[in-house]
Amino acid sequence: MNNSAKTGYVKRTQKDYSLSFKLQVVEEIESGQLDRLNAHLKYGIQARSTITQWLRKYGTFDWENLSLVTVAKTPEQRILELEAKIKLLEKQKARAEHLAERADKKAIIFDMMVDLAEQEYNIQIRKNYAPELSKSSKQNTKKP
Repeated sequence: MNNSAKTGYVKRTQKDYSLSFKLQVVEEIESGQLDRLNAHLKYGIQARSTITQWLRKYGTFDWENLSLVTVAKTPEQRILELEAKIKLLEKQKARAEHLAERADKKAIIFDMMVDLAEQEYNIQIRKNYAPELSKSSKQNTKKP
């Protein structure tokens, strides 16, 4: 005989659970008769996450407005946490400065290449537009 027959555990599929069964399990858990692990073992529910989904869907607890409880930290823990945060921010700053410097160098090299290409091939690559409105914009503003 296999182990599941000895313990009474019956493997089920999602379709095996009726609404009344789900509500019964949720009620037992919320009343304190069972916890999720015991309900999982007692009824042969495949996963504890299934029970969590039922609790969210059918339970009375307000899962949407769940507030996290923060545990007070000792000053030493807070200092270590802040020091780690400072190190991380310093690394991020150094990386950002490196990338900015690299971008500046790329822009300078690009400008030099454009200048060189304009001199070598005697073509104007950069366009110098006058800061006036285009003809279509002027026509749209003059309405009779």
